[in-house]
Formats: sequence, structure tokens, C-alpha cells
Amino acid sequence: MKLLVTGGAGFIGSAVVRLAAGRGHEVVNLDALTYAACLENVAEVAESPLYAFEEADIRDAAALDRVFAEHRPDAVMHLAAESHVDRSIDGPGTFIETNVTGTYTLLEAARKYWVGQGRPEGFRFHHISTDEVFGSLGATGKFTEETPYDPRSPYSASKAASDHLVRAWHETYGLPVVLSNCSNNYGPYHFPEKLIPVIILNALAGKPLPVYGKGENVRDWLYVEDHADALLTVLEKGALGRSYNIGGENEAKNIEIVRRICGILDDKRPREGGGAYAELIEFVADRPGHDLRYAIDPTRIREELGWRPSVTLEQGLELTVQWYLDNEDWWRALQGRQGVGERLGKAG
Repeated sequence: MKLLVTGGAGFIGSAVVRLAAGRGHEVVNLDALTYAACLENVAEVAESPLYAFEEADIRDAAALDRVFAEHRPDAVMHLAAESHVDRSIDGPGTFIETNVTGTYTLLEAARKYWVGQGRPEGFRFHHISTDEVFGSLGATGKFTEETPYDPRSPYSASKAASDHLVRAWHETYGLPVVLSNCSNNYGPYHFPEKLIPVIILNALAGKPLPVYGKGENVRDWLYVEDHADALLTVLEKGALGRSYNIGGENEAKNIEIVRRICGILDDKRPREGGGAYAELIEFVADRPGHDLRYAIDPTRIREELGWRPSVTLEQGLELTVQWYLDNEDWWRALQGRQGVGERLGKAG
């Protein structure tokens, strides 16, 4: 199968590219190379005859038409997106342009190509989204595929809009789509602006470890390589027009994640001069509209497609911390990029 992966130089997209090429699929990586992209993420497959790279923006209809015509993919895996909630608070326009207008432009390019090819039955457009479109949960309950949408940030609102567009193109034009909504990802190649890499790198630098509010916000954590496996499963086995919630079955409060990372670092890389990394924890003012809790009910993907995560939170955090310790050249090269290491999303 030949896959067109948008956002394939990003965190989740690169995991999909590496896994798909490793399984023998041809992969065309389409990426605009914005601030969070890094071609080093796909270096291990870059010389493979199965891999091709196209630097293009999903908002550029002419570029998309050319890529479809030249590469003739069997499926699209749409991961290109602006994804950092804090950045969406500071500058929502980019999120609307990329996540909404970009998805529309990609859908139209895919539809034009699909129709031009005679509407092949095997073609798929897989739209990858987030559990944040469902809003916030209380102390109990989980998101299912039928949970009403209730986005609370510019980021989640833009992703909700893109989900609706994909469903509309399926219902109106018959475009063969599948959708998935995932919980929080973590793991290797995670751009250093999200919680887990920020905590690891600040700790190594002896800087304060910023935790919003009291750290009581709960997330379901999904190891990125498990997520990539799930995405290929949905693409290959998912029912047309159907959505699948992908979770790690690993709920934890943010403060618990931070303390676990500190404990792992205490063992692997003790602080110079002594003391525990947890002494660096600093509670900071919460960001606006910070959802209290997300939790995924993965029953559908488990029962219909036979998928479930293979990495526990304990295993995944250990693997992730070790990866950052072993790949200092990768993250140091990114630290000069705009916004990295800064407090974002204060809304004035």
C-alpha cells in the first residue's frame, strides 16, 4: 500500500512514517516543516526506496494536486495540524488556517484525485484527531465515540471543525473516510513544548519544573509507537465512515506524571550536588480553559479491530526518559526554536 502521510515530520506523524515503512508500505511524507517539524525524526527511513518526502503546505491546493498526481497514493493519513493548546490561546488564527482550511483543502484534493481514479473501493482517507474535541470530564466517566463534542480551546475547536468536515465529505460526496480520536501521546521525538519533554529537559538543566494549578488535571497517556500501530490498524481494518477512540488505558494526574519522571531521573541521572529532582517542582498559574480530565473508552477499537495498547505508563515513561538521555543532540538542536522553554498560553 502507498500512503500519503501529512505531517510526517512531526511527533505522531513521524512515528507512523517509521512504522509504515518498516512494515513494507510505500510512504510519501508531506510536511510544511513548520516550527515543530524535524526531518531527523524520520532519518532511519530517509534512504529507503519506500520513502519519499514532499515539502508542501496542506493549504496549497496546487501543491496537493501535484503530489496526488505524481505519487498516486492508495490512502491518506492526515496528521498535519497545529496542536499546542497554549499556542492556540496566544495565536488562534494559525490553528483555524491549518486545522480547518488545511483539512478542507486536503479533502478537496483527495476527492478530486479519488474521483479521477474512478472511485477505487480500496482508497481511504484517515483523519487523525484528538479526545480534546469532547471537552472535559468530571471525576468519573469516559469519552466514547458517541460523546457530544464540547471543545474548550481554540485548538480543540479547530480540530472539532476538521472532524465535522471529514464526516460531511463522507456523507455528501461519498469519500471513503475513517476517523480516530486519541488521548495524550508521549514518547521519543516529542517536541519540547509539551508537559513530559518539558519536565525531562528542565530537570536535566536544573530549571524549575512548571506544573499548572495544583497538577490535578488527569489525562489518559498513550505511548506514541502504540498509537502509530493503532492508526495503521484503523486504516486497514476500520469500517468506512466510522470513528475509533484510541486510548492508552493509562490515566494519571499531571503531578503524578511529573513525580514519576523525577523518580526515574533520580535513578538514571542523579542531580549534580545531590537532592531530588522533585525539589524543582513549581506550581504556576493555570492556563485559561484548562480541561480537568480526559479519559478514553477504547471498547470499540478493542472489540471491532482487536487492538489494545502494549506499553504501560511505567514502561513508557522509562523508555521516554531514557530516549531523551540518549538523544541529547536531537533536542539541543530544537531548543532555539520560537517558544521552546517559554511559558505560553496565558491569554494576556
